[in-house]
Amino acid sequence: MIIVCRYVQSDQDQGAPAEMFPIQNTVPTRYPPFVTWALIAANCAIFFIQISLSEPQLERLLSRLALIPARYFAPSSYDNASLALADYLPFVSNMFLHGGWLHLILNMWTLWLFGPAVEDRLGPGRYLCFYVASGVFASVTHAVFNPTSVIPALGASGAIAGVLGCFVRLFPHARLVVFIPILFFPLFFEVPAAVFAGLWFLTQILHGTAELFMPSAGGGIAWWAHSGGFVAGFVLTPLLQQSKRRHRTYYADEGVLGFDPSGRP
Repeated sequence: MIIVCRYVQSDQDQGAPAEMFPIQNTVPTRYPPFVTWALIAANCAIFFIQISLSEPQLERLLSRLALIPARYFAPSSYDNASLALADYLPFVSNMFLHGGWLHLILNMWTLWLFGPAVEDRLGPGRYLCFYVASGVFASVTHAVFNPTSVIPALGASGAIAGVLGCFVRLFPHARLVVFIPILFFPLFFEVPAAVFAGLWFLTQILHGTAELFMPSAGGGIAWWAHSGGFVAGFVLTPLLQQSKRRHRTYYADEGVLGFDPSGRP
């Protein structure tokens, strides 16, 4: 999730710890990830609609569907004394909006990388509910930590942070291949999912805490939304994971070559 100022994407975007970009995981899947594909398609379709709008139309769209915390926590300053049930739609709708091409591509790549394994273990219906619940919790977290903000916040990264939290809860020892750009030399490393997610989560907390003491007047990254989504995903996982009666345990030879079914070498 990013915060947009005057409806223009910030120069910042969601990043990985120390610029680590995951490009592959070692967890096998059994079924096609139809819900993940549908979520990616929906996000892309809505983004194409966004970029087709004129600036006044885009402003009206973001004013209505992006998340503006002051609307709920400081209604007098936002000139909105009464709220109807439909006015809470942005807690869901903002996670299908994006601030630019880079924002969309990074989010969809992360969802493509981690979503299939999580969908496979939760099942399509539970996974969709889990994704939306993580996104809503991320939105609430952002609003709570920024109650007077009138800057629209949007993006799927809060919900995707929940997917990452679920992934690391299910497969803490799975190996991730990460890419680290060092000047002009790309370096590739293999790290445990728990290490990657731990560093990523620590980054969100540190940046979020820093912004509490040094608030930015412009747009930026909604660090607390990422943290809230991750915690929601981590906590909800055991409640939604399918039982062994509904999802047969993977046999030892069903893993990716060189790794067991949990992604461990």
